[in-house]
Amino acid sequence: MKILKIQALRGPNIWSVQRKKLIQMRLDLEDMEEKPTNKIPGFRERIEQLLPTLYEHRCSEGTPGGFFSRIDRGTWMGHVIEHIALEIQTLAGMETGFGRTRETKTPGTYNVVFSYTEENVGLFAAESAVRIAEALIEGVEYDLEADIRKMREIRERDRLGPSTGSIVEEAVARDIPWIRLGTNSLVQLGYGVNQMRFQATITCKTSNIAVDIACNKEETKRMLDMNSVPVASGSIVVDEDGLKEVIEKIGYPIVLKPLAGNHGKGASINVKTWEDAVAGLAFAQTYGRRTIVEKFITGFDFRVLVIDNKLVAAAKRVPAHVVGNGADSIQHLIDETNNDPRRGYGHENVLTEISVDRDTEDLLAKMEYTLETVPKNGEIVYLKSTANLSTGGTSVDVTDMMHPENIFLAERISRIIGLDVCGIDIMAENLTQPLKENGGCILEVNAAPGFRMHLAPSEGLPRNVAAPVIDMLYPPGKPSRIPIIAVTGTNGKTTTTRLLAHIVKNNGFRVGFTTSDGIYVQNHMMEKGDTTGPLSAEYILKDPTVEFAVLETARGGILRSGLGFSRCDIAVVTNIQEDHLGLSDIHTLDDLARVKATVVKSVKKDGWAILNAEDEHCMNIAKDLNCNIAYFAMDEDHPNAKRLSKEGKIVAVYENGFITVKRGEWKIRVERATHVPLTLGGKAKFMIANALAATLAAYLYGFKTDDISLSLQTFIPSVAQTPGRMNIFEFKRFKVLVDFAHNPSGYLGVEDYLQSVEATKKIGIIAGVGDRRDEDIKECGKIAGRMFDHIIIRQEKHLRGRTEDEIVNLILEGISGSGKNVTYEIITKEVDAIKHAINSAEEGTYITALSDVVTNAIDIVQEYLDKENEEGHI
Repeated sequence: MKILKIQALRGPNIWSVQRKKLIQMRLDLEDMEEKPTNKIPGFRERIEQLLPTLYEHRCSEGTPGGFFSRIDRGTWMGHVIEHIALEIQTLAGMETGFGRTRETKTPGTYNVVFSYTEENVGLFAAESAVRIAEALIEGVEYDLEADIRKMREIRERDRLGPSTGSIVEEAVARDIPWIRLGTNSLVQLGYGVNQMRFQATITCKTSNIAVDIACNKEETKRMLDMNSVPVASGSIVVDEDGLKEVIEKIGYPIVLKPLAGNHGKGASINVKTWEDAVAGLAFAQTYGRRTIVEKFITGFDFRVLVIDNKLVAAAKRVPAHVVGNGADSIQHLIDETNNDPRRGYGHENVLTEISVDRDTEDLLAKMEYTLETVPKNGEIVYLKSTANLSTGGTSVDVTDMMHPENIFLAERISRIIGLDVCGIDIMAENLTQPLKENGGCILEVNAAPGFRMHLAPSEGLPRNVAAPVIDMLYPPGKPSRIPIIAVTGTNGKTTTTRLLAHIVKNNGFRVGFTTSDGIYVQNHMMEKGDTTGPLSAEYILKDPTVEFAVLETARGGILRSGLGFSRCDIAVVTNIQEDHLGLSDIHTLDDLARVKATVVKSVKKDGWAILNAEDEHCMNIAKDLNCNIAYFAMDEDHPNAKRLSKEGKIVAVYENGFITVKRGEWKIRVERATHVPLTLGGKAKFMIANALAATLAAYLYGFKTDDISLSLQTFIPSVAQTPGRMNIFEFKRFKVLVDFAHNPSGYLGVEDYLQSVEATKKIGIIAGVGDRRDEDIKECGKIAGRMFDHIIIRQEKHLRGRTEDEIVNLILEGISGSGKNVTYEIITKEVDAIKHAINSAEEGTYITALSDVVTNAIDIVQEYLDKENEEGHI
């Protein structure tokens, strides 16, 4: 078997709009296409022995063991690999269960699709599943545990930490979108101007000054002491002389910890001798020269969490420990404790495995114990000097036991330091009494406190401490999203997108939009190129200045990665025409419609899908939508348009020269087409169709018809507004039209326009695109033969696997089938072709450059026009 391609889908996609995280693997079964599972001796026994938990996979049978039944009856290896990929992720602690395996038009080649929780784990699982299947086929041993261990390592490396993850989960539960900014824990919630950012538990509202204060333990202690908050006595030292001076002042026992430390690193607790104090100083200084020396306070370690100046949780933290049974060694007890299913590697579970380190060995040495010592029955042996969960500690929720005075104190501390998310470490016998009565004190105040101990305590009630964070970032009434209009289809996407962006901008919004020629924010080009994929959409949604997004969405990005947004307010499908067929398993118009349907299926329930009523493939898409639907049609009397109007649907039509919105039989005339510059005086019919789609989208969003009308009148087709879309350059003796038409439907639109153009001679500059089907290239040649008197064939870009001669011959075959005697010449380079056409143009000539590389053509023509304006002639 051979893996041909693996890709990760990260948004609504052709397999599922709801399941946004899918791996799609294109797999060639090779000779295994002839060997379903029931023809492989011993395969069922081997797979059941290696992966017995596959019994839970119901498959199409709908009952446990259903997948094994399929294996017994005979199923193909792509299906088996799908199930293996899902199961090994589950065994690695990432349970996920959606999968699909479908044969492509290429016999023996399958698309194997399955869900993932962590992208890189999913990609690894795809390759691993193929290796496992090959081992099972051959009957050889396979180290499954090594792969599972590797997947866990990848997950721990890549995934969000427990605190960050909990906030994201709470946001998702509230339908707030999120984007991970890079590979660390920096996360954006919401889109555009409504975004909020956070990293771990530091939010965009966290004061930088407050973080500086909290990180400076000496300053924190000074500020708390000034505000009558009980703190441990002590000071900062940098050498043994300073250490001795502090000890003489406060006495033993003491605590030593690095000034810049966190998570208990470098700390030594309950130090009672000078030798241990010196060793503790050296240990602390491995993390920084300045070391805090404080009086050791007896009692329990508590962590109190205050968010937005309100107490939300409190936990008693217990250092990692084991309890003796009088029979087993400390090492054996540690191993047994680590077998607790709640404990795992790093942050993968609610508790962390206990590791033996210097701190552990020092504590045992003080008790004159070793790892081989057998503690008495019931004896508690502490293995860490701090109670951090990251070192194997446990937590007990005590939120409901806090005395009101201690709650007041904690909330006051958060304001004194100025932290919006504040973790306060308290040492006291309990929190049920005021600290001033039981002698407790504040040890530290922490910025970016961990949430894990509160989310999943070892004992007591779990607390959803992520909820107050979201309450703070998005109080009631604050939106998290911005309006999104997505535009897809075969032809007219870019023009419709640009016109919509123009309407939105004219209505006072700062608009961001993506097109096939670049990313724009408020008409400023930010990135140049074909930017119609999910990364470009995400670029706009991450921009903190954007108030409204209009996103051109092409088939390539959908197939490659899915959509770059979770849902949109309005989606437009301009048409479904023959283009890009034969690529990426898209062979028919039905296949292409399935891809484009992804966009309108992502429309929110009360949003609008806008479809072309004259396109039957668009009409078929309407059957599967779960949102409001409106339509547009050039012909008011088209059967679909008439039927939909009678049904009371909203339909935009071109009637009596007007761009009109019909609600049932009521008509709202928005503007006369001849007053819309985009339509070239009403002659460019396909531009009228684009205007209908954009007008309808703007109307349904809620813009006033007067404002839409004004925008239609002020949107001038030009290199600035619509580069490569019916750009007309008027020379003194002739005209040049540059258009991006590159498929039969686009050529037909240009042909329709040219029929209304008076010219002594019509010259066309055309090229074939290598990734189109033979019949598409020939059809373009045929249409060109009908609309031009002379054709210049050029071929420089986008051969895409074909030879230049092959494409040219297909064009010539099409021209010869046009039924018209047309002259032609071949000039390979586009620059030379355009220059030749302009230099040889006669009075009244109309040159049309149908260019797949628009900027080149525009630059050349503009250069000639500028030269004519300067010199008065060419």
